[in-house]
Amino acid sequence: MITCPNCHHQELPGALFCSECGAQLVVVDRSATQTLDMIQSDYFERKRSKPLPPLPEENAAPVAALSIALRVIDSDEVIHLSGRSEVTLGRVVEGQPILPDIDLTPYEAYAHGVSRLHAAIKITPQRISIMDLGSSNGTRVNGQKIVPHVDYPLKNHDVIALGKLKIQVIIQ
Repeated sequence: MITCPNCHHQELPGALFCSECGAQLVVVDRSATQTLDMIQSDYFERKRSKPLPPLPEENAAPVAALSIALRVIDSDEVIHLSGRSEVTLGRVVEGQPILPDIDLTPYEAYAHGVSRLHAAIKITPQRISIMDLGSSNGTRVNGQKIVPHVDYPLKNHDVIALGKLKIQVIIQ
């Protein structure tokens, strides 16, 4: 864990900024870098074995064969994601050049702290994942704050919080 020098909040290894106060966690001394000459070595020329197949999940059907939806918890409305491989979540603001695929404005997104482009949900044959797109108020999965620009796997009944707007993942 990395401790923020400003507020002493614990962050995951690799974090560059504190998720609580925004302080920079890693200081890079750019003058200490140097160029290394490439040396041919048998170590780097090893033949690769066949790539390992993805680990099978217990009794899991391929994600592509499932129906995926999001349930906005406060309003109990369901948003279906069928037929899509990636969707962005956020709120629409007049004059905004880039729009989210799913507009959460009708669910009081602004009051809940949802950013214009808050998060992306990716659906592949192997898994469903969410990535925070550098939102102002962060994204949480089951109460755990996630690091921006990193994919996190989702499963049935997970609760996503975009700012304070809570959405449940429904996989059938």
